[in-house]
Amino acid sequence: MIFTGIVSAATLTRGFLGYLTTFIEIPYTIGVLLVVGIMGGLALWGISESLWVAGFITLLEVGGLLVVIWLAGDSLALVPQHLDELTTPDNSSAWVGVFAGTFLAFYAFIGFEDMVNIVEEVKHPERNMPIAILLALAISALLYIVIALIAVLAMPLWQLSASKAPIYDLLYINHPEIAVWVAILSLMAIINGVLAQIIMGSRVLYGMSVQTRAPKMFSSVLEATRTPWLATICVSFLTAIFAIWIPLEQLAKMTSFIILCIFTLVNLALWRVRKLESEEFLLAAPRLPSFPFIGAALCIGLILIQAFSML
Repeated sequence: MIFTGIVSAATLTRGFLGYLTTFIEIPYTIGVLLVVGIMGGLALWGISESLWVAGFITLLEVGGLLVVIWLAGDSLALVPQHLDELTTPDNSSAWVGVFAGTFLAFYAFIGFEDMVNIVEEVKHPERNMPIAILLALAISALLYIVIALIAVLAMPLWQLSASKAPIYDLLYINHPEIAVWVAILSLMAIINGVLAQIIMGSRVLYGMSVQTRAPKMFSSVLEATRTPWLATICVSFLTAIFAIWIPLEQLAKMTSFIILCIFTLVNLALWRVRKLESEEFLLAAPRLPSFPFIGAALCIGLILIQAFSML
């Protein structure tokens, strides 16, 4: 999980700098150090402050996506006439491409597990966490699907695949001024993800240290902010190293692979917990519908398909 947070934060940092170059030119290494340094500093500031900032940026992100849907949503009228292209690949190589894309797009699930990793900070987690996870998943899925449909219908695919700032390019043709503001919101969205991953990685490292499953030095916290300072600095440093030296797509694939492995293990662990759970556990947490074997099988399937496509 710590490695996932580091690689994911590095991926987002590279994506952020891709968008940033549409506004200003900045030496890449300096950009990485500035981004990771500022986000690491914010994570050290305190958990409440960090999450208030993250929540505010999230509202701005969703607002920006709704603006994109409003301004470019006319292309959704083309869905009926392109329905076959959108839903039914016409040959086996196209299916391989779809599954390879699914593997890469699984990166979108990064963040949902972060909610669980800071569950100690949540009030009434037994009630609030399941609701939060399901709402986040439903809202995110709806936004992803609509934005993806608009993008592939409004832009030529070669242009879309070559774009470093696709949402900006999507709006720039007809709404150049608004495109600039949406690109700024996109920058904020990416930087929000960097902050979330640094918080998550450092908190997991801190938690393992407290439980004597990692070096004891990582359990050190700042007196003023009660944040794990050494764990945060370590995660931030490794994030910068990965962002400087590893290409974007390779980082995203690494992250997807790791998170699929983790999700497989989590699903199998859930099955095991359900078999062994005690009456005390049943009273403490609601028994929600779960399908751990299906989840584990889907994750393993995506891993195998990606391995096959690489071969």
